[in-house]
Amino acid sequence: MTAILIFLAAILAIVGWWLSRQRLMSKPWLEAGPVTAFPETEAPDTHPAKIGLGVFIAVVSALFALLIGAYLMRMAYADWQAPPMPRLLWLNTGTLILASFAMQCAVVAAHRGELDNLRLALLTAGLTSIAFLAGQLLAWQDLAAQGYFVTENAAVTFFYLLTAMHGLHVIGGLVALGRTNIRAWQSEGTAGLVLSTELCAAYWHALLVIWLILFAVLMGWASNFIDICHRLLS
Repeated sequence: MTAILIFLAAILAIVGWWLSRQRLMSKPWLEAGPVTAFPETEAPDTHPAKIGLGVFIAVVSALFALLIGAYLMRMAYADWQAPPMPRLLWLNTGTLILASFAMQCAVVAAHRGELDNLRLALLTAGLTSIAFLAGQLLAWQDLAAQGYFVTENAAVTFFYLLTAMHGLHVIGGLVALGRTNIRAWQSEGTAGLVLSTELCAAYWHALLVIWLILFAVLMGWASNFIDICHRLLS
């Protein structure tokens, strides 16, 4: 339960910060004076798609928070036997970091009107994300080759469940990224690609953060962090 509360508190803090940046928390009816005197109280110009994506990311984060909380609570049982984590997970983490970095480069290129750089960054993000998924499948095969199957024990089941859930969200993101890639190669400018690129980048950054947390949990580092929190609170 403590893990869930900590994770949800962090998500709420991030969402609150993001909303404040979008000026959705302003109260212009409480201000007095000419409109030009209060530029920060103008109607927010945030695209509805960005707001929708922010809500979706918050829901997905809450889902993973519940799964992580269940994982940590299940660890307390005597029959818990964590499998050896495949070393390939380190490489997979690196490829997802590269994908997120490439998406950020795509955003910069889109704003600067650099179509060639935008195409390269989007293509790089797509290829590295596919490499991440392929690496996850190889990690599954590695565990299976060692005799760790889905029904082997609760720890193994959770490993497949958590990585599969994250992989499905990556696949869903690849659909949108693929469409953006096609538009980029068919377009003659970046003006119409800024929004879709920003949405994909925000989604990829969220996927990276979620995976880093999952990676820490699966490697056993999160349980140490929870123990420290318990000692500080006790």
